[in-house]
Amino acid sequence: MNSELKAMSRKELEKLLADVKKALSAAQARDRRDALKAAERAAAEYGFSLNDLGEEKPAKAKNEKAPKKPVKKSKPKYVNPADGSQTWTGKGRQPNWFRAEVEKGTDPSTLEI
Repeated sequence: MNSELKAMSRKELEKLLADVKKALSAAQARDRRDALKAAERAAAEYGFSLNDLGEEKPAKAKNEKAPKKPVKKSKPKYVNPADGSQTWTGKGRQPNWFRAEVEKGTDPSTLEI
């Protein structure tokens, strides 16, 4: 088969690719229908429909963690004297502008808001 593909032109390969994509899509649709029918039969054995089963929310697992709470943003503590829109909370890495001001000899307390 590999040698057959090498002998094909680009247009023939593109047509083959389009045909394969169509066949794959049809196979997926067929498998989905078969799976849905099997699920309906399994639910019917217990006296339910798939709609009945889909309405309930599953119980939380014991190892499932509670949803994380949103992190509150810290208030800015320092402001860039050259550009007032640049601020820093004093936590984490120092911004370049803050580091440059301190290296110039500016006291960090003068940059506080």
